[in-house]
Amino acid sequence: MPAHAPETTPDATADPLGRERGHLSASRAALRAMREDVEALDIRDVTANWVNAIVLQAQIDDRIKALADLTHTPLFFGRLDYLHAPGADLAEGAEGEQFYIGRRHVHDADGDPMVIDWRAPVSQPFYRASKKDPQDIALRRRFGYTGGELTAYEDEHLSDPAEAAAVSKLLQQEIERPRVGPMRDIVATIQPEQDEIVRSGLSGSVCVQGGPGTGKTAVGLHRVAYLLYAHRERLARTGTLVIGPNRSFLHYIEQVLPALGELEVKQATVDDLVAREGLEVRGTDTAQTAVVKGDARMATVLRRAVRSHVTEPAEPLMVVRGSRRWRVPAYELAEIVSELQDRDIRYGAARDALPQRIAHAVLVRMEQAGEAPDDRVQDAVARNAAVKAAVKAVWPLVEPAKLVLRLLSDPEFLAAHADGILTEDEQKLLLWPKPFRSVRSAKWSAADLVLIDEAFDLVERTHSLGHVVLDEAQDLSPMQYRAVGRRCTTGSATVLGDLAQGTTPWATRSWDEALTHLGKPEAAVEELTAGFRVPREVIAYASRLLPSISPGLAPVSSVRETPGSLVVSETADLTADVVTACRDSLAHEGSIGLIAADARIPVLAEALLAAGLPYLSPGEETTAQSRLTLVPASLAKGLEYDYVVLDEPAAIVSGEPDERTGLRRLYVCLTRAVSGLTALHTAPLPPPLTP
Repeated sequence: MPAHAPETTPDATADPLGRERGHLSASRAALRAMREDVEALDIRDVTANWVNAIVLQAQIDDRIKALADLTHTPLFFGRLDYLHAPGADLAEGAEGEQFYIGRRHVHDADGDPMVIDWRAPVSQPFYRASKKDPQDIALRRRFGYTGGELTAYEDEHLSDPAEAAAVSKLLQQEIERPRVGPMRDIVATIQPEQDEIVRSGLSGSVCVQGGPGTGKTAVGLHRVAYLLYAHRERLARTGTLVIGPNRSFLHYIEQVLPALGELEVKQATVDDLVAREGLEVRGTDTAQTAVVKGDARMATVLRRAVRSHVTEPAEPLMVVRGSRRWRVPAYELAEIVSELQDRDIRYGAARDALPQRIAHAVLVRMEQAGEAPDDRVQDAVARNAAVKAAVKAVWPLVEPAKLVLRLLSDPEFLAAHADGILTEDEQKLLLWPKPFRSVRSAKWSAADLVLIDEAFDLVERTHSLGHVVLDEAQDLSPMQYRAVGRRCTTGSATVLGDLAQGTTPWATRSWDEALTHLGKPEAAVEELTAGFRVPREVIAYASRLLPSISPGLAPVSSVRETPGSLVVSETADLTADVVTACRDSLAHEGSIGLIAADARIPVLAEALLAAGLPYLSPGEETTAQSRLTLVPASLAKGLEYDYVVLDEPAAIVSGEPDERTGLRRLYVCLTRAVSGLTALHTAPLPPPLTP
């Protein structure tokens, strides 16, 4: 499958590359015209009021942004030549059609398509057709670009039995292209097994287990883009959300969806989801305490504590209306309360329903006495002072933050609701050594806010979105899974992660368990094992850790063979040699990441500056002029660099609370390189890495 370089034939009609460049220029012109048409819209005479005008103008502004021409991003990256027109009756001998596949739809002045959106059904064979299954494709053409300029093309004649199947050189070059700046889309390089996940339906949830370099994050983001294309109106109403492990990670991925024309997808961390006004995270938990707070059993403790506020009525209720009095006996009030409890609806909803139920009991007595009360009378009775007082006494308001404050401060209150659920030792771990006086003065930890979020949901239902993408999911606690699950109870989820990269003491042990806590036990679990990012030598070296950190998990099989991509060396002067390795790496094209144990970061930062090597922090965007990033091991997850210098593997392991977590952290750090990894050490390597 030869890649064709530019031809110099002056006659463009005899020059295939020239024709393709001409189509690119015409398509860009058509895209500009589409944008200008939207910019020229005059809405003054089509809106009924100023509210409609604001809404319509916002929609127009979004459309203008979506039609931006990203000059350094290829407008189209492929072409499909169909043997027959899609959908045509083949018996009629319908002629074939030609489609250019790109990031968004572009049409000419007559409305005829010049570029087809990659998400359209007609584009699917670009990713899935093969020599064995050509899917009515005569020719698949891939384009090579330098910047935004079309410089080469490569053809596959899928329906020609005389042409043997071959690996696409342009595809391989695109995968291996140096990385500078934030994460980029993979729309031109999506593989068949990835495409199946991307195009799976909105109604079902999917969990993607993927080792380093398998593209699981990119697959999840492209799935969001596909779902927004296929179900735009529905998701416009219900909303979509991408959840990442930290701000650095979100900053790294934030340009992928805009590059695909999707501008409205919100991004957040789990901490963002559970944040509450006035509740500041100022405290930390020990690993043991955090494990207990994150345990799913805490949901039962909280539910008991919330429901404990309901008391059985001890006195009858007397409602006065005009000159008459209506009596509801205590036993009937107790029956009403018991029925509401048995329905297992949320505490707040039941409390709101209680006055109406009591009022209905009063109206029954009115009707028995010959009166004919209507709904207005029932509403008036429900607002009666005596009814309000009874509701307040029987079913008082519950403030979630105060409830959690009491659980963590009052040993007797905690014991009453944790009895038979948590052991005495676990209860002691939960209790603050010195109780805080108020919600605002308390030094809440991140895990505490998850508990408060659970309590809020027990009182009032959490708003559900249409689709949620949860990345690096293996690091979540069961209670964090529940917090995310509340945001998609009526929607679906895409869960992305790698069990081998779980680096928290409460890391997920199995996807079945995690999906149950998420509330999506029926989700399909897909495994990606073909690696496209990490060189074969590097991933094979890192995979030596798998038997220790995740027994039974299949190692990634990298499609990239890059001789010399791995250097592991013992050194006497670690810091100096690490700085030298960084300088040598900067001689290569692309981004450089220096990854080290968190405790080593200050020393290395000082050494880099002393050597005249300025560096960035994770989350800061690399540029052609500033390509070296100093990365604490705790923030390396999800990031990637063309060349990685790894400082002292043993220090990364010892920086974690236990050996398994330390080895998992090391596995993450070893698999951040796209082109080359240099690991330098003074201390002995962990045993699994010892030859």
